[in-house]
Amino acid sequence: MAAQDWRERKKAQTRQRLQEQALRLFTERGYEATTVEQIAAAAGVSHMTFFRYFPTKEDVVLSDSYDPLLVAAIRGRHRAEHPVTRIHAAVRESLTAIYAADRDALLARVRLALRTPALRARLWENQFATRDLLAGALVDGPPGFATRILASACLATLTTALEEWVATDGAAELPDLVDAAFEALGEGWRP
Repeated sequence: MAAQDWRERKKAQTRQRLQEQALRLFTERGYEATTVEQIAAAAGVSHMTFFRYFPTKEDVVLSDSYDPLLVAAIRGRHRAEHPVTRIHAAVRESLTAIYAADRDALLARVRLALRTPALRARLWENQFATRDLLAGALVDGPPGFATRILASACLATLTTALEEWVATDGAAELPDLVDAAFEALGEGWRP
């Protein structure tokens, strides 16, 4: 068991090192100008090792373990709560842990994803998968149309908070922006 734990820690460290070096190189050289080979070399691994962790260059930025945390947090909420309240509380709970441990890396990844055309296209694709995970966490069985709409609205709310965070270059606190965004969603549109 100890050998397996060691291997898992080593894999997690390699994955993290690849992401850290990728973000550093993307910031220094630009996303398009940075190759997988350069990222792998900076992380001290082969380019084949890179592809064992990330199927594409886009994945080194967009791949994370946040969705499973969010799904678990939604499922851990009381089912009597309104779905939007459940998602907001789960986002807040998950974000608190991520934000405290990885704020700067999160800002760099979100900034890169929003400002790089190739990543924005993949981000859009990932939104559908995330929406389906959120909707599925709210119900037992396949989510219906109304549940997918609520999950989509919550995901758009979160995305808008992330966009605002990047626009302020991280000066605003992301948890506060998330709360304000969900408050606006709950109040509805007013001129």
